[in-house]
Amino acid sequence: MVRAIHDVAAPAKLNLFLQVTGRRPDGYHLLQSVFTLIDWCDTLHFERRPDGALTREDLGVVLPPDDLILRAARALQQAGGGHHGAHIGVTKRIPAQAGLGGGSSDAASTLLALNRLWGLGLSQAELARIGLALGADVPFFLCGNSHGWVEGIGEQVRALALPPERFVVLKPPQGLSTAAIFSAPDLQRNSKPATITGFAADPYGFRRNDLQPVAERLCPQVAQGIDLLARIGLKGQMTGSGSAVFAQVPQAVAADAVRVQAPPDWQVRWCSSLDAHPLCGWAHGGV
Repeated sequence: MVRAIHDVAAPAKLNLFLQVTGRRPDGYHLLQSVFTLIDWCDTLHFERRPDGALTREDLGVVLPPDDLILRAARALQQAGGGHHGAHIGVTKRIPAQAGLGGGSSDAASTLLALNRLWGLGLSQAELARIGLALGADVPFFLCGNSHGWVEGIGEQVRALALPPERFVVLKPPQGLSTAAIFSAPDLQRNSKPATITGFAADPYGFRRNDLQPVAERLCPQVAQGIDLLARIGLKGQMTGSGSAVFAQVPQAVAADAVRVQAPPDWQVRWCSSLDAHPLCGWAHGGV
């Protein structure tokens, strides 16, 4: 019996492009995006509890009392019959309200790790059904791929093969509420649907984010971050619903040759794309 699983990674993602193609009658927005995983990760630790309780310990940044980690654990506990318990330690590094998918990634890694810890043997598809109820980004983080073409409300994920890339990511101190972005009356909701073939033919022509104009109005620091990147010759864009912005940095350019003059209270991080999710294959077998 597995009693503990430590040092479980939950990586962040960037949206290489994001567009809103419509809205369903139930209010959910229809999206198209390309996600890519980067080496900016939270770390989680899981220990089995025999009493069936679910508890969380924050090993750094203090999280909300009932976050996606505990919600994911409860959802999986219910799917597994309700008698499993766990204590979860969390080292949070990915900033919140940044568009980097940290909460969704934490939820996905929780589902994958507890599926192993509790010996439930649920498949990736079964975990994805649980994950979609927690957040639109969760299914991608469960698929095991580093890059994915994501459609619908997040439930349609197709693997993509993309070359390795380096990025510089800027996170201003102000965050953004995803709900506020998607409820904005001036959000563009009718972009023409794209195709994977079109993206493959011109990836850089897709470097846009339909959420960015609304985000810049709600958070001027988004536009400020784009301007900071432009000053050093990089084309920046927002990831997800913001407020983080990023730019791809050519492999031929040395990291120390790119100096971002960001305010001291901003986070500036160099990142590389991952070859695969650190937990790739975890839904298909034991530890």
